[in-house]
Amino acid sequence: MRTAHMIIRCIAFLLILTTFATTLAACSESSEQAAATADKTHPSSDPDHHDDADEHGGEGESEQRVLMDSAALAAAGIELQSIEPSRLSEELRAPGEVTDNAYGTTLITPRVDSLVIRRHARIGDEVEAGAALVTLSSVEVANAQAELRIAQEEWRRVSELGREAVSGRRINDAKVDLDRAKATARAYGLSGAADGRSNGEFTLSAPHAGRLTEDDFVVGQRIEPGTTLFRLVDESTVWVDAKLPSASVSRVRAGSPATIVSGGRRLIGTVMRSAHRTSEATRNATVRIEVPNPDDQLHSGDYVDVYFETTSGMEAESQSTVRLAVPTSALVQIDGETVVFRRDAKDGALEPVAVRAGEVIGDHTVISEGVETGDFIVVAGAFAVKSQMLKAQLGEGHAH
Repeated sequence: MRTAHMIIRCIAFLLILTTFATTLAACSESSEQAAATADKTHPSSDPDHHDDADEHGGEGESEQRVLMDSAALAAAGIELQSIEPSRLSEELRAPGEVTDNAYGTTLITPRVDSLVIRRHARIGDEVEAGAALVTLSSVEVANAQAELRIAQEEWRRVSELGREAVSGRRINDAKVDLDRAKATARAYGLSGAADGRSNGEFTLSAPHAGRLTEDDFVVGQRIEPGTTLFRLVDESTVWVDAKLPSASVSRVRAGSPATIVSGGRRLIGTVMRSAHRTSEATRNATVRIEVPNPDDQLHSGDYVDVYFETTSGMEAESQSTVRLAVPTSALVQIDGETVVFRRDAKDGALEPVAVRAGEVIGDHTVISEGVETGDFIVVAGAFAVKSQMLKAQLGEGHAH
């Protein structure tokens, strides 16, 4: 029995040794396979291996350049232009409202309590200077007419008699009475010369040529002194009041030109003055422009667009200064930098060039670094060029 147990233990020990050897062989084989796989994955470990990127050095730089022939440029809407220093100006746009030229406007009013007898003109009429507008009647005017007539007759009588027949005091009194009667007549709107009537009727006439824009009375109406019967406006010139932010008003100078746009038509006016008061509600200020109004194009109350030409720099900078600038549409952002696409003089390729952008004036941006006078840059279609460059970097090839 003891011999049998010994034989069984020996057999079990041999089985354990066999299993352990098999496991070691499998682990060794797995390590060799892993090493082989690593060698295939990282060929650079081979001393004889050469990287393709090293053989094609500078490929990243070439992908920054875009080659496009004239047909491709035209199809993409890309335009190039030589940049030159220029004197920059900016147009400020503002809403405006047409108002009557107050210097050419007259209110036709009676100077005495009166009654409307006859109308000679109507609203909308264009009248010449001296044209009869309305006839009124007044008791005060009747008295003034009578006094003027009496004073003129007395003065004529003493003047004919002369100092030999009339005392000097009477002559002086007659002259004073005549002057007083004339002054009273003029104060009532009369001519200051007696016309033989003392019925109290008098006619108001147009002091200048213009258009009647207001007419608010009827025949037979009692009119108090100062009541407006007609508004007479010389519309050969009008005013336009434009509203600008207070920060921009200082850039508009009196005497500078301004363009008025109404109904697709453009008129050139002159800035009269800038307001010195800012609205508390809107924070806007008013700039007034005087505008010639040929063919009666503008009317009081019309809303228009106003464009002011302003200088490009600060007050300390001379208005004659010229600077290098590019259209703002030519600027794009690439990797956090502001760039323009410049054409290579050798092969015509478009390449991005980093620039230092300065003040934006109108639709142009001042450039202080990056490009020079005479460089040809993309002024329209810069984003199309950027797209072509990105496609090239992604391996989709260059456009030709």
